[in-house]
Amino acid sequence: MEDALSTLLHDVRPRGALFDQSAFAPPWSLRFVEPTPLTLLTMLRGEAWVTPDGGEAVPLRPWDVMIVLGPEPYTVSDNPGTPPRLVVHGPDRCTTPDGRVVVGEQPICGYAPCPEGTEGTAEAAETVLIKGTYQVSGSVSGRVLDALPRIARIPVGAGGCPALDMIAYELDREAPGQQVVLDRLLDLLLVMSLREWFEQPEAQAPAWYRAHGDPMIGRALRLIHGDPARAWTVAGLATEAGASRARFAQRFSDLMGQSPMAYLTEWRICQAADLLARTDATVEAVSRQVGYSNAYALSVAFKRTMGVRPGEHRARSRDQVARGPAWAAGTGKHGKELRDYPIDRAAG
Repeated sequence: MEDALSTLLHDVRPRGALFDQSAFAPPWSLRFVEPTPLTLLTMLRGEAWVTPDGGEAVPLRPWDVMIVLGPEPYTVSDNPGTPPRLVVHGPDRCTTPDGRVVVGEQPICGYAPCPEGTEGTAEAAETVLIKGTYQVSGSVSGRVLDALPRIARIPVGAGGCPALDMIAYELDREAPGQQVVLDRLLDLLLVMSLREWFEQPEAQAPAWYRAHGDPMIGRALRLIHGDPARAWTVAGLATEAGASRARFAQRFSDLMGQSPMAYLTEWRICQAADLLARTDATVEAVSRQVGYSNAYALSVAFKRTMGVRPGEHRARSRDQVARGPAWAAGTGKHGKELRDYPIDRAAG
């Protein structure tokens, strides 16, 4: 059985082509306006400051990991007072602040203001930045973004970061299958970073993460996530969790802030929303996959929970894909998916 975090991360995937290692010498400053929903930053050498638009600068020290939520712009620089030297619009377009297109050999659009004769070499630069970006799609994975602040910094621990060690090693060599290796390592780095972040007191970890450590409710959550189509009842979940119905229901509400059936309904609707957006399955077929007896039952619950009918949600999702980049779908409060609908958490 999968835990909540594993389930929620199914549709959070790295874009291998956007795994960058760039070397700089001060003064340097990059403004990122690319519309990516989730970015990881770390410094292999030197220090940097990350400043979100409208927010305060946050220090990024060697081997710290920083999770940055998009799509709002942010700046990475050697000093908060250094004005941007380059504006990164995406993997294929960078400009100077006045709009002049910049092209070069550096991963981040050829930006390499290093001393003469050492341009673009990580060995010569005082600062080496690693940046990885992720695609996030669907209502389920959007919950991860909803649980994060605009910027989350995970300081390097006493034992270092094994995933980052492996990434640094892989980047320093040329070997067949490197991109696949980096994609897998970037997945690993994200999961490890999220776990480290949610364990920090200031993180205010979401209920679904905190409850995972509870023997009773953690098991119930794994059961719900693993088989949402099963005809679960409070009594059935309580039996599986090894508790009385009353004790289980009270414990679930205390930890999760909602009843077991309300959480089950919300999870089923999340699953249904993603299936409707990504597949051509009929509403009838989707209803059976997520635990409803027929299309009508799903439509009633869907409308009550999300404020629109399944067909309307499918049309909106596909129209959004046609009109904009993939990052806009399924990014919770930072996009236009489940969390932007008027959810009725009491719906059953």
